[in-house]
Amino acid sequence: MSAGRKALLWAFLGTVLCGAGVGIGPAEAQPTAPPKVGLPAGQVPEQLRGIGFEQRLGEPIPLDLELVDAAGRTILLGDRLSERPALLVPVYYDCPMLCGLVLEALSKSLRVLSLEVGRDFDVVVFSFDSTEGHELAAKTRKRILRYFDSEAGWSFLVGSDESIRRLTTSIGYTAKRDQKSGEMAHAAGLFVLTPEGRIARVFFGIDYPPRDLRLALVEAGEGTIGGFVDQVLLFCFRYDPATGRYSTAILRIVRVGGMLTALAVAAFVYLARRRERVHSPNTTAGSAEGTA
Repeated sequence: MSAGRKALLWAFLGTVLCGAGVGIGPAEAQPTAPPKVGLPAGQVPEQLRGIGFEQRLGEPIPLDLELVDAAGRTILLGDRLSERPALLVPVYYDCPMLCGLVLEALSKSLRVLSLEVGRDFDVVVFSFDSTEGHELAAKTRKRILRYFDSEAGWSFLVGSDESIRRLTTSIGYTAKRDQKSGEMAHAAGLFVLTPEGRIARVFFGIDYPPRDLRLALVEAGEGTIGGFVDQVLLFCFRYDPATGRYSTAILRIVRVGGMLTALAVAAFVYLARRRERVHSPNTTAGSAEGTA
């Protein structure tokens, strides 16, 4: 294939990938920002005040924390992280509704994700309710992993009050127990960690589009996972900390498309002028005189 055709092909490929976001999976549609709704501070119910997320992107989590896994073994949090990025999921296992929705939504997205748990990234689920034991972690582990062929890369953890407090403080996550019902009032979401255990991205709510998860994991992996298509898409989509979603970077797409188009045109003009010089009458006559 000629250089001109290659340049045109790259321009077309970049435009198609950025415009359509293809190559990630059938369920990865364009994300939409959540509606801006809420209550004035004075109208927020007392049991919901002070709970939620803080954006602490780039901050490290304490890898020296002692936690307990689903088998009842004491481990260090850092032992469950490797040279891969990870998803850190705060829940409490006895939650009557919201935490179950978080784990079900996550497992649904991961089942259609081309990246694989245990190969490309890890999933660390932990209970922010220090009264829960490893038996509940084991029960939740069994329920969630029935959807997957492999148990590699999954951790379901519990911990002491001190350990949980250190972990939730480090990630900016706040929950508290409602004194009337005895249940935990909390927000829903998850954190994307770098291989070094730093917070790279935060997802809010119970909707985790596979495309967004993949882009976040590829970014957090810092080149250790993903391929060419992922790198192209990272030029086309940007993470918005306010919404916890990836949105189309229109200006970046225009710049990339313009650059590729300019390169393609330049290559086409160069090859056309070169072809003219090779086949021009003066060049042919000069060659004949030299032979005579």
